[in-house]
Amino acid sequence: MAEHNSIWETLGFRKASGVGEAGWGRTLAVAIVSFIYFLPVLFIIFTAFKPQDAALSVPPTLSPTSLFGLIPEQFVFTPTLENFGSVFMRSMTAGGAPEPTGFDRYFFNSIVIASSSVLLALVIGTLAAFGFSRYPLKGNDTYLFIILTTRMLPAIVVIIPVILMFRVVGLSGSYTGIILLYTAFNLAFTIWMMKSFFDELSLDVEDAARIDGSSDTGVFFKIALPQVIAGLAATFVFGLILTWNEFLFALLLSGPDTRTVPVAMNQAVSSGGRGTDWTLLAAIETLFLIPVFLVTFFLQNHLLRGVTFGTVKR
Repeated sequence: MAEHNSIWETLGFRKASGVGEAGWGRTLAVAIVSFIYFLPVLFIIFTAFKPQDAALSVPPTLSPTSLFGLIPEQFVFTPTLENFGSVFMRSMTAGGAPEPTGFDRYFFNSIVIASSSVLLALVIGTLAAFGFSRYPLKGNDTYLFIILTTRMLPAIVVIIPVILMFRVVGLSGSYTGIILLYTAFNLAFTIWMMKSFFDELSLDVEDAARIDGSSDTGVFFKIALPQVIAGLAATFVFGLILTWNEFLFALLLSGPDTRTVPVAMNQAVSSGGRGTDWTLLAAIETLFLIPVFLVTFFLQNHLLRGVTFGTVKR
């Protein structure tokens, strides 16, 4: 006698028995929810390709193509790359000649500062996390909580003493100062993330390596570290996103030569005396998304294993 299928199984929402077995119903539901979440990003990207007069047009222009006549012409706009050129070269005053905006330097600063601080925090935090995991101190949880509280504090709470310290030691407006500050704020997140990964590893293999004469350094680099590559990738991506989007510290502690893109966006809000240029702002945001998107894309396999590490028994 054939097994009776429920209405949910008939609609494609069958029980998943493995990867690729979710059913078309669940797949469609996930696709719809993902599209809704991605819709604001898609709107920004489309706005970056619009002429300025089409950014706030009524009715709104929604697509660069009519999709073979499926979308009415009043909702279609003609795409242009002019906004992306204006990011790097545009007139700063009404009727003035185009001049470099310095955004190439701002993008360079964001990449150098974000990647350097996250990598530095990853190196120091991974070593500290292994120590907390394998060589716990008396009051280990207390120390970990104190470390975590440094990340709980809002930036606005600590910005005044940080500014005063930077002025005293002469780090204001320097690469060294902003990189060290971001490293310090990323350390708490890195230590807690990496400690959770090290805690999931089996100690039997490490003990066997020590019996065979391996030193603690050898155990860390040859046994433990290769097993948490996915955790390193996940921690790097999350730390990069947090640092890449940071605004307040960059606004108050960076100088003209170390300014990052979030700070430089303020200059583009009012462009050339014509009010807010939304298409220019959308073009900057679109370019700003690309580096993080590429890093996440190339590390997606490690990232997926990293965020699910320890949840599935092998």
